Amino acid sequence: MSVEEAIPTARPQSDVSAAVGLVGLAGLFAWVFFARTYPVIADYLSLPGPHAPMAGPNAALAGLLAAAMPMALWSILVEKVHRRRSTGLDWGLPRSRQPDRFVTLTKLVGIWATWAIIAGLYCLCRWYWNGQYVFAIDVLKWAAIPLVILSVPYLFWIDRYLVEQRDHAWHFGALLLFRQDWDAHEVKAHWRSWIIKGFFTAFMISIIPFAFEKVVLADFSELAKRPEQLAMIAIEAMFMIDVMIGTVGYIVTMRPLDAHIRNGNPFLGGWLAALICYPPFVWGILGEGRAINYESDTPGWLYWLQGHDMAIAVWGALLVFLTAIYAWATFAFGLRFSNLTYRGVLTNGPYRFTRHPAYVSKNLFWWCATLPMLTTSGSWVEALRNCFFLLVVNGIYFWRAKTEEAHLLAEDSKYREYHVWMEHHGLLTAPLARLKNWMVPLRKPAGQPAE
Repeated sequence: MSVEEAIPTARPQSDVSAAVGLVGLAGLFAWVFFARTYPVIADYLSLPGPHAPMAGPNAALAGLLAAAMPMALWSILVEKVHRRRSTGLDWGLPRSRQPDRFVTLTKLVGIWATWAIIAGLYCLCRWYWNGQYVFAIDVLKWAAIPLVILSVPYLFWIDRYLVEQRDHAWHFGALLLFRQDWDAHEVKAHWRSWIIKGFFTAFMISIIPFAFEKVVLADFSELAKRPEQLAMIAIEAMFMIDVMIGTVGYIVTMRPLDAHIRNGNPFLGGWLAALICYPPFVWGILGEGRAINYESDTPGWLYWLQGHDMAIAVWGALLVFLTAIYAWATFAFGLRFSNLTYRGVLTNGPYRFTRHPAYVSKNLFWWCATLPMLTTSGSWVEALRNCFFLLVVNGIYFWRAKTEEAHLLAEDSKYREYHVWMEHHGLLTAPLARLKNWMVPLRKPAGQPAE
């Protein structure tokens, strides 16, 4: 078969529809509107308590529910995702099979032990008990007992329909119970998934109050008077969307929603490239006074454009556009967003233009917002250093992208088709692929004569 025949004629269908993310976005916006206008509503209904915008941490948590519920209901009631084979569920199984309750009890041992170990790691790691993480730990503490209680009926219910009852959690439970038939590969897969959930869920919960509060308390009548202020709050709103929808993705990993983690990234390089970008690792590597610092003596775009309102409006619009792409790249996942995981293949939204729209937009944003080549001291040495270290950061994200691709290429034939299709049709990916092939010509198979 020739190379041309191997190229898919159409972009593979996405495992996540565009509608899922859009209804979640609508739910989030509806909650933000309610939180902002609560004083008016409370006055009209003569409700007790303070009549102020609902901008606190608990309101931010409610925002997660406001985004998650429409996505879950749409997925179940409209798209019927619970009937997909990819869920691993067969709703007719109870008619032909009696569930093995000892399997479920073994799985409960594995799940509860996993949660206990993660809780122990939270206790050992000091950064979880300071600063922004305090809120996340408080939330997880309050959620612990309900999760333990609800896990019992949930697992007994879901195991009635689970085609393969002996999943990753069962194998870990079997290991703890000294059974002979557990599989080390399955136990590793179990822990890859739960380390991802434990690490990133705490981080995401820790930052949702700040993003939510800024948008709810923003005075748009005042912001509209200055283009830079309007741009800044629009950027905050885009980051709020990213954080809120992303947090839902880490929490809602359920088979009936077809949003479960199929597998965590098995490559060490993938983990290193991802974790280096998040606390606590990023605190010791990126930023002022650290090994990788691209903001030395750089006050940023507003400093250089001050006094030029038209330029501020145009440049601010560019930054808003880049963050909008970044937010779109997150809510396009619907219920499935998370780092380092395979949870199906996404081919629509911004992923029809490039395989990594979030990384492209984020890195371009840093160049445009920081302007590392401009320093207040006028030192070309500092400017060169800034540009070099921002290129290093860009390289880290390129590394992340390649390890993610390697993971998905190994897991799913649909992603392999999407990968090939994007090489030839992606708005950004195809020109880059042609440039790469021009710079590094494809090697001919051994024994084939040169032209």
